[in-house]
Amino acid sequence: MPHMLLIHEPVGQRATRSDAEGRAVYERMLRWGDELKERGLLLGAESLSSLDHAVRVSTAGGRARIVDGPFAEAKEMVGGFYLLDVDTREEAVALAERCPAAEWATVEVRALAPCFAP
Repeated sequence: MPHMLLIHEPVGQRATRSDAEGRAVYERMLRWGDELKERGLLLGAESLSSLDHAVRVSTAGGRARIVDGPFAEAKEMVGGFYLLDVDTREEAVALAERCPAAEWATVEVRALAPCFAP
C-alpha cells in the first residue's frame, strides 16, 4: 500500500544552517533513504528546492494565472518526500517517526488514492 511522507519545513529554515550543517542534514536523509531501499520499502525520494524557485499555476475560470515564488503567505513548504511501499498506515507512521526530518520539520503521512476517493 503506497504511502507518501511529505516533509513540511519552515520557510527560511535552510538559510539558518551553514553549508556544512546543510550538507550533514542532507547526508542523514540520504542514508535513511538508503536504509529504506535496502529493506525494499522505498519507491522514490527527492529533495525539493526552496520556494524562491517555485511557480504556482492555476487555470480556474479558463485563464492561466502564474505566480512566481517566494510566496509571502507561506509559513512552511514541502521540502521533499519519500514514497514508500508499506503494508499499513501504522507502518508508514512508525517510519515517519524515525525520519530524520521529523527533528526539524513536520512529516505528513498520506496514502496514495485516486482524487475521487474520500
